[in-house]
Amino acid sequence: MSQEDRVRALIDASIEVKRRTREVLPGLVTLAAHRLTDALRNGHKILACGNGGSAGDAQHFASELLNRFERERPGLPALALTTDSSTLTSIANDYRYEEVFARQVRALGQPGDWLLAITTSGDSPNVGRAVRAAHERGMSVVALTGRSGGEIAGLVGGQDIELRVPARSTARIQETHILLVHCLCDLIERALFPGA
Repeated sequence: MSQEDRVRALIDASIEVKRRTREVLPGLVTLAAHRLTDALRNGHKILACGNGGSAGDAQHFASELLNRFERERPGLPALALTTDSSTLTSIANDYRYEEVFARQVRALGQPGDWLLAITTSGDSPNVGRAVRAAHERGMSVVALTGRSGGEIAGLVGGQDIELRVPARSTARIQETHILLVHCLCDLIERALFPGA
């Protein structure tokens, strides 16, 4: 296979995962956006977390809300728990890495706030602990997962929503997570600022 053919194959694989996602997730994405919009409308905030590429996705989501996505409008309260290196390293050093998000959720989260928990496998221990901490604080969770949903699938319930990408490849899941992040941002922005 030539390198160009390899690129075509990777693009085709990404398109196929997005096609499968299009079949199974629009209703849940719409519900998640509706719930997040209601929370923001009622003065609550969204905290976001993940590791590696998912940390980047958490930061991307928070920046699109706090600054703007595609419309000129006021900022919305969203915070990535992945960006403060002093906080992350002190928690990891004084406790353990599994607590880096949960301690922040316990300190910053309030009842009615939401957590956007991103993990391609669904098995990131620190994301799982963040979900538990969110529930302890009276928060709900939108979980972006893949594969079987992992541990996170067993933690979500009640008002929580799991957006599970129907794929096994980490790269294909991450590519689709960023699409879902953009879908959420688009629907939130349009609902809160229809005339912008």
